[in-house]
Order: sequence, then structure tokens, then C-alpha cells
Amino acid sequence: MNEEYECEDGTCTIDYTKDTPKSEKPVSINKAYIIPIISLFFLLLGIGFDYFDVPFFKAPVPLIWFGFIYIIIGGPIILKAAKLIVKGAIYNEFVLMSVATLGAFLIGSYEEGVAVMLFYVVGELFQEAAVNKAKRSIEALLKVQVEEVSVLENGNATVKHPREVEVGQIIQTKPGEKIALDGELISNDAILNTAALTGESTPNTIIKGEKVLAGMVNLNKVIEIKVTSKFEDTKLSKILKLVQEAVGRKAKTQLLISRLAKIYTPIVFWLAIALIIVPYFFLGDAYVFQMWFQRALIFLVISCPCALVISIPLGYFGGIGAASHNGILFKGSNFLDLMTKVDTVVMDKTGTLTKGVFEVQEIVALNFDKELLVELTSVLEANSTHPIAEAIVKYAEIKKTNFKSTNVEEISGYGMKGNIDDYEVLAGNTKLLEKFNIPYDLQLNSNTETIVVIAINKIFAGYITIADTLKDDAKKAIIALHNIKNIKEVVMLSGDKQAVVDKIAKQLGIDKAIGELLPEDKIIEVEKLRAAGRTIAFVGDGINDAPVITIADVGLAMGGLGSDAAIETADVVIQTDQPSKIAVAIKIGNATNKIIWQNITLALGVKILVLILGALGMATLWEAVIADVGVALLAILNAVRIQRMKWN
Repeated sequence: MNEEYECEDGTCTIDYTKDTPKSEKPVSINKAYIIPIISLFFLLLGIGFDYFDVPFFKAPVPLIWFGFIYIIIGGPIILKAAKLIVKGAIYNEFVLMSVATLGAFLIGSYEEGVAVMLFYVVGELFQEAAVNKAKRSIEALLKVQVEEVSVLENGNATVKHPREVEVGQIIQTKPGEKIALDGELISNDAILNTAALTGESTPNTIIKGEKVLAGMVNLNKVIEIKVTSKFEDTKLSKILKLVQEAVGRKAKTQLLISRLAKIYTPIVFWLAIALIIVPYFFLGDAYVFQMWFQRALIFLVISCPCALVISIPLGYFGGIGAASHNGILFKGSNFLDLMTKVDTVVMDKTGTLTKGVFEVQEIVALNFDKELLVELTSVLEANSTHPIAEAIVKYAEIKKTNFKSTNVEEISGYGMKGNIDDYEVLAGNTKLLEKFNIPYDLQLNSNTETIVVIAINKIFAGYITIADTLKDDAKKAIIALHNIKNIKEVVMLSGDKQAVVDKIAKQLGIDKAIGELLPEDKIIEVEKLRAAGRTIAFVGDGINDAPVITIADVGLAMGGLGSDAAIETADVVIQTDQPSKIAVAIKIGNATNKIIWQNITLALGVKILVLILGALGMATLWEAVIADVGVALLAILNAVRIQRMKWN
């Protein structure tokens, strides 16, 4: 198997984070089943010889026959057990299976010993197949990354690995190729498919000077890009790193099972020994060692906790894989558990529910030249990365301006302040003018559009109207959240005007909307909800959302084109930038949790029942096989179901 077993304090767990070496070719699952299939054939053949009392099948032939099959199928398990015993790890499933099956040979139950080991190995193969299925969902993301890139050096194109490219170098991307690194477009324009990052399949036209990201696909012509981030710092690399780290973080349920296994395994070992010794003191001459020894072996086989230690982490891994397949990246299985407790979803507006692609709609100048107003405002806003600022800069096309900005200050939650040559310029919301005691037309506060008010030399000079549009699935997202049973309320928090926020809330059917909030105000609102006993999932995309994402019970970030700060502080990243994936993330968390507890109940219930029957002599090794391997297989198959579920 590609997964590696790590044993600590006698408890063995599977490390799903180990990568298969590139030089190692993956073994075909069909080839992996050849030895078990052949072993099963000879096992059944041997049982048939014994049952029909075939003349040549007399002692010591059965021992040799079944012993050979046992060594072929169980040799690797016994070797693992021996290595672990040498390391001091006695209480684990490998030692349990080895002791129980070798003991079966000691009492002459050759067929049962081989069968227990055979079905255990088959269970391991099913587990591997299930893990690989989940792994493929995650590793499909890795194919988005590019292994080769053309770098322009002295007029010549040199093929390199993206890791070797430095910031500032020029790379070339041909039609149909994926962009290898984040950068700035230096060609005049490009048509790109951004589906890998945003989930939007509609081609996006990018013009010279605009940002392009690794993973986008060039559609129409050869383009040149100036690299702005090293390979490991690209947004795509960071997202993929989050996926790889996610499977290494254990949920509370998974940690609970690991702790229980450390206690459970030595207890059943000593109970099995007690089952051999204690009856002697009560039965006296009626005591039959072989009978109680066989019961102890059956007890050991039944008690093996593989159904728990395999199927539970596999269930979480499957949940992470299903989420990744849907463009949702959980940073750890513990967040799958937390999702089940969320009863209130709080979200930002711009970039979360709206596209965050603003365009200038109207410019109103009061006693000031309109063109000069736009130019001064755009020079100031060029110092900001806010989508509204970028819209103004794009509209003004100020690349050839003679104005220079100095003493620029971005006042979080208000806007921008700075000197443009001899002009002192303020541009932002109406609260910015109030902050500096500058009179303005109060009717602007009732305007339902997004506006940027401008003051020149402490005098209100006009405003610019900006329009944003809702994301295509925003309405669908809110409907889906309302349809989830445990979601009590959907709340929107925004720095935009209350009138704008109310309008969008009414359009989408959001339960509660609060506008005109500074970043610190959003924290206060979330803390109020938490104080009321709510479990909060907060969704945002901007750098100003990072503090709120951090304090929420579960923080979600729009990862396609969201800020690095939001992505890094979030617990869950929605790679496609689609708000409808919020409900999908909650549904996957609920489904994973349900499957995990189904497996726990199934495994413990059946084991306790058969353990009692085994101790009373009412269960043979065959019942032990069904109880151990059968339950493990059922639990694994149950865990795999999450990969086949539909979420939309």
C-alpha cells in the first residue's frame, strides 16, 4: 500500500499524507488481487479435500497445504508484526492478527487460520482501493500545476521548471497552455479560462498590466507575463499545500478512537489470557485447555479494532476528498466536524455574494472640472487594491498622468487620503467626510448605489457612482442554506451603505443585513452572535475579512481570487468562489459525521455481541472472521459512499 502505518504507544494509524515516489509505478489494483484470489482458490480446494476425505489429504499434508497458503498471504503481516514487536509496539492489529491465526494453527484449525488472514488482507486491499479513490479526488487538483514553463532570456525561450523561475523574469504561454506562475500581463491583451480558480467557465479578457494567476488557461494567442510570485508563493500552490496539509489534521472523533485503541488493545490481550487461565480455578478436572485456548483465540480475532482504526480516518479522508472534488478545501478533518455544529452563517457582501467587479456608472462634479476630478481621484485610488478603487483607476486610464501622489493613507473602513501635487484629496464613503468635518449633500446617504464621495482641499467636490453585480449562484446559495435543517439564520455584514445592503438582502432573501460596518464592527457583530450561543461560520474574501474569519467558529474564504490573508486564516477555502458551495461544505460535513458514527455504532455493536458469544463458546473462528473482517468491509464501503453522493 502507498499509505504508511505509523505506530506510537502501541497504536497503529495510517498516514495518508505520504506521497508515492515518482519513480514508483502505482500497482494495478487487479494485480494486487491476484495472490488473494489464488490463495482463496487453494483454500477452498483444501477445504473440499478435507470435507470429502480425499485419501492423499492426510496428516501432515493439510498442515503443509494450508501452511504454504498462510505464508504466501500472511507473510507480510507477520513481518510487520515482528518489526513492531521489536520496536516495543505489541498492542496493534498486526500482532493481534498474527497471534490469533498462528494460534489457530497450533490447535489444528488450519482452514480458519488461513481464512482469517486471507479476509483480513482482502479487507486491507478494499481499504487501499477506497483510499485511492478519495486520494484521486484530491490529487486531481495537482494536475492544475504546470511542470514546464518557457522563460524568455536574451530573446530566447528556455524551458524550465516553474520552481527555477525568479520574480521579475518574463515567461511565455502558448494557446491552450496553463499559466505556470502568478504575474502581470505584458502583452496587450489575453483571453483566459479561469475555471480552475474561480469555477467560472466563461472566458475572461485580461488587458496589459492586469494580474494573471497560475492555473488559468491561455485561449487565443501567445502571451508574455512578468512573474510577480515565486512558484511556492502562487495562490494555486498555497491552495494545494492546504489540501496536502488537511489530511494530516485529525478530528476529535478520530483522536478519540486513537486514544481508545491504546486502552482497548491491551485490555483485550489480557482478557484473552484471563479466558485461558481463570476457568481452570473454577472447573478443576473438567477444565479443557484446548477449548479455552480456542475461545481466547476467537476472542482475540473478534476484538481486533481494524474496523474502527481504518474506517474512521478513511471516512474523514473521503469527506475531504469529496469536498476537494467540489472545489472546497478543508484544512483539517476537525473542521468537517465543526461544520455539523454551525447554526448561523455570516457573510461579507463584496466578493462573496457579489462579483466584486465594479464599473463606473456616473460621475457628478460640483463646482469642479469633471475630468480633473476623475484624474485626481484615480491617481489617489491607484494606491489601493480595493475593487472599487481598481474600477476608478481602470475607468480613468491614468497611466500617462503627470500628477504624483504623496502622503497617501488608506483609512480602513473609510477610504483614501493623500496629496496629489498641490491638491489634498479625500475619496471614500460619506463617513470619511464626516470624519474630517467636511459638509456634503446628506441625500447621498439614502442613495442605494455604491458611491465614492470626493473632497478636494477640504471641500466636497462630487461623487462617482459604482455598480457591482450579484454572483450568478448567490440566490441559489441563500435558498440552499435555508433548506439545511440546523441553519437558523443567514446574516450579511458589509461596510457598504445600509440602503445598498438592505436592497441586496431583499433580493436574496437574507434574514438579517447590517451595513456601514468597519472591520472591527464586524468582529463585534460576530461576537454578539457567539454570546447568544450561536455557532458561527463566517465567509469572506478580502484582507479586511481576515480578523473576522479568525474569530469565527469556522472561517471560510473565497479562495479563487480572494486575498492571501483571508485564505491563510480560513479553516475552509472555497476554491471556486461560488457562494453556493457554502451549503455544499455544510452538507459534506454533516454526511461525513453521520457516516463516521454509523461506522462506530456498527463496529462496536457487532464486536461486543460476538465477543460475548465467543467467550461463551457460542462463536467459532468463522463467526470471528465475519465479525472482524466483515464489519471492517461494511464500514469501509459505508465510508466510500460519500464519494458518490450528489451535493447540488
